[in-house]
Amino acid sequence: MSGTQLTVTLSGGGAGDARAVVRALEGTFGAPDELPADENATVHTATFDGGEDATPAAGAGEDAERLSAPVTVTVQGSPEAVRRASDTLTRVFTARDGGAASGDQEQERQLLLVP
Repeated sequence: MSGTQLTVTLSGGGAGDARAVVRALEGTFGAPDELPADENATVHTATFDGGEDATPAAGAGEDAERLSAPVTVTVQGSPEAVRRASDTLTRVFTARDGGAASGDQEQERQLLLVP
């Protein structure tokens, strides 16, 4: 995983909730590899390859969509990317911290976003 790559794993809620969370991060990280789409999936993932050089999507993250159900979000990447993602999500949604784990070069943080 590069220094600016961020992987987001989402569970709970539906594909629409997962897309709302991913769209909220676009303002910070640019467009993801793809938006969650499978309505039957119970876990959704998105990868952002940008970071500081990313071109934010116009208007992304400004007016967050409401969640229909609680969503557990795990963000994984460099400490800076994880901090920026966590800051963005806690600013846009009502969030509860689920804890963090750090490795040699990566960090992981879990948040519970509630409607």
